[in-house]
Amino acid sequence: MNLNDAIECEQEEDGRWLAEVMELSGVMAYGATMDEAVARVEALALRVLAEQLENGETPVEARAGRIRVGSDRERCPQ
Repeated sequence: MNLNDAIECEQEEDGRWLAEVMELSGVMAYGATMDEAVARVEALALRVLAEQLENGETPVEARAGRIRVGSDRERCPQ
């Protein structure tokens, strides 16, 4: 999984941004800005994946060698 491609963003009616990693159930985060929401959801996704590995689980994404984090924010609307 490439987190850059897996994150979806939308702005709520109250102005907050919501970022979500669709491939990881329940991994979503709010932020005052799009960049803040994306940074928070990237950190959460990495914590979830790390916890899975620490507990002896091997995420499908890790087995496929598809985990990558970057700073490209082009996928989210401005």
